[in-house]
Amino acid sequence: MYERFYQLRERPFALSPDPEYLYPSRVHQEALDYLRYGLESQAGFVVITGEIGSGKTTLLQTLLRNLDNQTTVGRIVNTMLEPRELLETIAIDFGLDPAGRSKPLLLRDLSQFLVDQRLAGRQVLLVIDEAQNLSLAALEELRMLSNLETEKSKLLQIVLVGQPDLREKLAAPALEQLRQRITVSYHLRPLDPEETHNYINHRLRRAALGVPMEFPREATAVIHDRSRGVPRIINVICDATLVFGYAEERRTFDRAMLADVLAELEATGVLAAPAQDVPASPPAASMAPSPVSSSASATSASTAAAVMDRPAVAVAPQVVVSATPPAAIAAAALALEERERALCQREIELAEQRRVLAEEYRLLRAQRQSAPEPAPRRSDVPAWSHADAPRPRLERPAAEAARSHNPARLSMAGAGPARFDTVQPEGFWGRVKRIMLGVSAS
Repeated sequence: MYERFYQLRERPFALSPDPEYLYPSRVHQEALDYLRYGLESQAGFVVITGEIGSGKTTLLQTLLRNLDNQTTVGRIVNTMLEPRELLETIAIDFGLDPAGRSKPLLLRDLSQFLVDQRLAGRQVLLVIDEAQNLSLAALEELRMLSNLETEKSKLLQIVLVGQPDLREKLAAPALEQLRQRITVSYHLRPLDPEETHNYINHRLRRAALGVPMEFPREATAVIHDRSRGVPRIINVICDATLVFGYAEERRTFDRAMLADVLAELEATGVLAAPAQDVPASPPAASMAPSPVSSSASATSASTAAAVMDRPAVAVAPQVVVSATPPAAIAAAALALEERERALCQREIELAEQRRVLAEEYRLLRAQRQSAPEPAPRRSDVPAWSHADAPRPRLERPAAEAARSHNPARLSMAGAGPARFDTVQPEGFWGRVKRIMLGVSAS
């Protein structure tokens, strides 16, 4: 919508987890380093948690993109599964067919697959996103699956990625054995004000076609206060700000404009009202190659994430049942889309007109080059206009023509005979003779 106006190759604040836009903040860089450490050391379990929209999936995509071709990766994103369904999903993701297999046969097939991969010199990695949805029984099934190992290393590495609720589940007494197998654990914290400023302008630089635009610090400070440093909420606010700026043809943003943007986002239910906001989440759990630190910090983090989720759910029904007119941001977006379509249609018509004119010019030029230039006919030009044509001559002497009343003939080469009446003055006796003979004057 606004890419051409701001000279951007694409939307810089899209919500899709694009690894190209990963901002290497301190917490994200540390999490990426710990993930790499866990894979290189062939640790059993690696746990990465963070609040909703903190960039966990983007971090995971970056890790998977940089893996070599000697790693076999299985990834599960739908985790509303029972233990048996979890095993079948893992088998399907690794290319095995669990149809008609009992659980012992399914486990045997998985074990044989892992052994074959190790003999081929390949490492097997299982990544489970949204792991907070797994039940305690499913998590225990994963622990049993991790028992497949050689004398020196694990045959399967498992990365669990989820919201802070995952830390609370892992702290349950029933998962003590699984907790002891966690080698790397890290919790993603929100961005601070300086990182928020750098994060916004980093994405603008990545998407810029020319000189990149920048959000001033007064604007990024407002965005940080409203988003609490959560990257996904930052993206929502910044994208809406660019839409507003495009509608008003503005390339600079200040506090007043950000206030209007936030008011519209709150009115449409995209953001919760400020009165429902809660303080920022507690600090991250200790990151070290050790088990989960404590259940208290995990409980507080999960509670903060749950409170953050609830306002959006509470506001949404009010928007659905409201009888108020559509918000200004929706009307502006529709108007801008209509203008964009009209401009695109006009550009298509102009391009077609230019194509037709160019084709007609090409055909006309080809006709002129192929047709020979006609030579002038001698009959169309007087004979005396040619250099080699003879001059006109009288067929009779001038003295004889003067004595006769007959007209003189003028002959020209290449032309038919031409007659010219010679005008002779009529004398007195001639007039008398004409009257006597009854001849009329001619």
